[in-house]
Amino acid sequence: MRIQAWHIIVLIVAFILLFGWKNLPNAARSLGESMRVFKTEVDQMKDDSAARKDRAPGEPPVPGQTGTTDDRYKDTAQEEYRRLEGRGDDADPRA
Repeated sequence: MRIQAWHIIVLIVAFILLFGWKNLPNAARSLGESMRVFKTEVDQMKDDSAARKDRAPGEPPVPGQTGTTDDRYKDTAQEEYRRLEGRGDDADPRA
């Protein structure tokens, strides 16, 4: 079963009826922006994965090569866990 011209025409008419003529450019712009964000996130994940493969096991990451340039994306939960792990079992985790 191949896609024929009338299939495409029906899809275009359905989009126009669902979203309206005036909202189609905004919807397309929003979809394009979402695709761009998704693509950059996937590329960033690939870069992070490649950086991990280049390191030897147990070697700490090199500063500046984490793939993120912003500190607000650091995994603070993992750091907190490591900090609390060194305290012992009798320590209050809320302190």
